[in-house]
Amino acid sequence: MDHFMRKASFSSGSKSIVRIIAIGAASAGLLYLSNNPDSTTVKLSIPTILRKHLPFQGHPSFVSSDHWQFGKFPLFLSRVDPALAGDVAKGAPVAVGDGGKPSCGCLGRDFIANAAAKVAPAVVNLSVQQDLYGFTTVRSMCSGTIIDADGTILTCAHGVVDSQGRQLTTKGKIDVTLQDGRTFEGTVINSDLHSDIAIVKIKSKTPLPTAKLGSSSKLRPGDWVIAMGTPLSLQNTVTAGIVSCVDRKSSDLGLGGMRREYLQTDCAINAGNSGGPLVNIDGEIVGVNIMKVAAADGLSFSIPIDSVSKIIEHFKKSGRVIRPWLGLKMLDLNELIISQLKERDAKFPEVEKGILVPMVTPGSPADRAGFHPGDVVIEFDGKPVQSIKEIVEIMDDRIGKPLNVVVKRANNEVVKLTVIPEEANPDM
Repeated sequence: MDHFMRKASFSSGSKSIVRIIAIGAASAGLLYLSNNPDSTTVKLSIPTILRKHLPFQGHPSFVSSDHWQFGKFPLFLSRVDPALAGDVAKGAPVAVGDGGKPSCGCLGRDFIANAAAKVAPAVVNLSVQQDLYGFTTVRSMCSGTIIDADGTILTCAHGVVDSQGRQLTTKGKIDVTLQDGRTFEGTVINSDLHSDIAIVKIKSKTPLPTAKLGSSSKLRPGDWVIAMGTPLSLQNTVTAGIVSCVDRKSSDLGLGGMRREYLQTDCAINAGNSGGPLVNIDGEIVGVNIMKVAAADGLSFSIPIDSVSKIIEHFKKSGRVIRPWLGLKMLDLNELIISQLKERDAKFPEVEKGILVPMVTPGSPADRAGFHPGDVVIEFDGKPVQSIKEIVEIMDDRIGKPLNVVVKRANNEVVKLTVIPEEANPDM
């Protein structure tokens, strides 16, 4: 079925009005306009089969004949946008192209295809092969994205390296295939199994396509996202969905070890998608697809690109990821949690925000510094804090450097402590 769009632009009194009327039919409708000082009449030729579906059918001023419907029926838009209202007030035209974003701020019909097209040339398939008694076998396949013209590929660690205690070894020869059919041999430059991020490098004498890194902090639940990669060896696969959660914690998924956060989406991903990009509608990478819940549909998880960018900076600076460890279990506080804790114990400190310490690991840096269960951290390194994420960002890679902390205890006792972070055990 062909789709037709007609635009009615007219003036009534001193105000300019612009409206869009969309019709899907086998033939185009014809739009006529009649204007006088008292009223405005629109005449529209519409195929009979479509008349019963129109939203103004049955309106008191709606008149029908064999060929014409006309009268003082209300014109409408499916979405009102502030930018559009401003354009209408200025008498500016409202145009809708064949793709991309209409000027009204609505999404065009090609917004997913356009975003995918920006990244697709840089998405690669990584095939890890191993020679065994003269036979070549494929050990694993995963996806990746070229993020630098020098051949730097961002991918997942579990697809390209093995863990033998604390030693990481490449699984085997890595064959990298681009969307345009070119193939290269890749080399693992850096990897971090805790975050499941790895960097692979290829060398090319001809220019390589690249994808742009975006910001995951701007994502909200309900935002459109696109998963790209090579699921089940099916190269150049694109699926779309929405962000379901922007801060799904590793503990929510039953994963042990240090705290990690993931983006949860309902994009369809399968074996082979790991390491591929999660893309926003602007064609920017906002995550690295990493895993799914096998026993459920629509539960996929990605590493936020903001976290990945920090990991890449660690790789460049130290060749590995350095993680400070305090030995604290922490909980972000909000007004509702604080109110509930005060109801349970009248001695709970008077705070509006902060981070609660439910548990202190014996023998840890925090234990030696004097932290107690029930402390509420209100300042860290001289800065007011209200989330665990802020504490992690302040610590960065500061190992062995004293940090001043202010906590509040029962009966509003304020205590100043000094803690010296240690490097976290990679096996934690």
